[in-house]
Amino acid sequence: MKDPPDREMLKKIVDGLDGPVEDLVRKDSVFKKLNLNADDYVGNPDAVVDILVEKKALLQRPVVLKGNKAVIGRPKTKVADLISAK
Repeated sequence: MKDPPDREMLKKIVDGLDGPVEDLVRKDSVFKKLNLNADDYVGNPDAVVDILVEKKALLQRPVVLKGNKAVIGRPKTKVADLISAK
């Protein structure tokens, strides 16, 4: 990511997220290589922000913000629903 979100933006995303906060953290090969435990992030917004500030590659993408609401853009219909919401 060329311009990753900073701590303040990550907090805004977490606060507005439509869904479980732990879904923002990618549980991929990097996650496993770091020996991280997925349970540490369940319902723990501070831990999610901390790991994403430290390891930006773990941010699930795309993330779309509209006002105070945020969605992870998978599936794509979530983005369409957010954009069309009033």
